[in-house]
Amino acid sequence: MLERTRSKKRTEITFVLPAGHPAGEVSVVGDFNDWRPGAHPLVERPDGSRAVTVTFPVDQHHGFRYLADGGHWLDEEGADGHDGRNCLLHT
Repeated sequence: MLERTRSKKRTEITFVLPAGHPAGEVSVVGDFNDWRPGAHPLVERPDGSRAVTVTFPVDQHHGFRYLADGGHWLDEEGADGHDGRNCLLHT
């Protein structure tokens, strides 16, 4: 799930995964962090879900995916699109 907070100059996107899915550590990787695993790790919330917030300038397009332990890639169902390989995000 993606949670968005917008202002005139920036958009905060909170990337959220449900409790326990998948097991182990997960990070969001994309062109905004040079696809570096661990650059934006999801952290557990009080309700058990995991999330990380990334701030972007407005009116940008980004590709991203989730990377879980063991090299497992996951897509975001709530993404703004999909290019056949990556999830797409419009800020």
